[in-house]
Amino acid sequence: MDEKKYQEEVQETNPLEDYFKVQSGDAWMNQAANIPIKKKLAGELWFEGENAVLFADSNSGKSILAVQIADSISRGEALSPLELTAEPQPVVYFDFEMEAPQFYARYSNNGQDPYKWDRNFIRVEINEDAMAPKGNFSQFICDAIEVVMLRTGARVGIIDNISYLNDELEKSKAAAPLIKQLKTMKKKNGFSFLILAHTPKRLCTRPITKNDLSGSKMIMNLIDSAFAIGESRQDTSLHYIKQIKSRNARYVFDKDNVLMCRIIKDNNFLRFEFCGEEMEIDHLENPDPMPKDKIIDIIKRDYPKGRSARSIAERVGYSHTTINKIIAGLIQDGELKERGSGNLPSVTEFLKVTDVSTISTNEKVETTEKSEDTAVSIPKTENEPKNKI
Repeated sequence: MDEKKYQEEVQETNPLEDYFKVQSGDAWMNQAANIPIKKKLAGELWFEGENAVLFADSNSGKSILAVQIADSISRGEALSPLELTAEPQPVVYFDFEMEAPQFYARYSNNGQDPYKWDRNFIRVEINEDAMAPKGNFSQFICDAIEVVMLRTGARVGIIDNISYLNDELEKSKAAAPLIKQLKTMKKKNGFSFLILAHTPKRLCTRPITKNDLSGSKMIMNLIDSAFAIGESRQDTSLHYIKQIKSRNARYVFDKDNVLMCRIIKDNNFLRFEFCGEEMEIDHLENPDPMPKDKIIDIIKRDYPKGRSARSIAERVGYSHTTINKIIAGLIQDGELKERGSGNLPSVTEFLKVTDVSTISTNEKVETTEKSEDTAVSIPKTENEPKNKI
């Protein structure tokens, strides 16, 4: 567009006057005070009015967790410890991954006794008989998503997964327009979207970060929150959930407090069972793992000398919580003595304590005077060891 044509367009539409919304600080505060506090859909991970992303490697349980969250919202029953403050409401699950028979198999008992969903749970899959336009497929799908949301009266939607909408999402330029469309839809209608995405192959020796999301840079800039599922090196059945980004909440499940879980099936419902919080480092692969017997040898040698679990952990490349567990196990098995029970002299061993009640008053005074005289009269030598026990 040349300069003349640009100026004509500006004069005709006056976009410069409308582009920014200008108010005083107090006006902004008054406006914000009247906006309802956002309610929680999945604890600190996802709030109403947010576009959130859940990402993980293939076969890590993204769909299992997403369906579990959808079921929770539809019933108004929280997934402890993920607090739910929103009211029970319709949730649309856009399933671009599984076909109906696969979905049925997951949520039935060997094909019998299917799980009873709440009427608020609405599942959507692609109609293979329908024809999609050859033009902008991403825009077409987003428009179709909006139609379904409006027709069902739902304000919460889960998209499983974003790769179906655009198969080039590993490129940031391809991701940006799609996320912008969903963001516009969210603001226009008050929707809340949870978008499932893949992560490229990553090194399991390092913590999960925002860089592990396909098309990460653009997506992270445009979404409100993100969380990921990681796999544990301790047990193939163990997984953990970690917060990656949050605009409206504190980080509850960060690297020091990832939410541990495992996939189980209760009769006819495949789900995550949550089992406490641990440090992420304990579940990452060690690039040069130290054999456990060597770690035990170091603990047996250094712990009795007074070294802390944290200092030992730094040396062997594990967290101090792991070292504390090993120490506790060794003590329980009788292979290591607790401090104060043989490893280091206890206070009563270090100081010679006399029962004062057995000493007469004169003896007490005399003993005190001798102690003071002795303390003053002992000469210091240069070769005398310091802090000798």
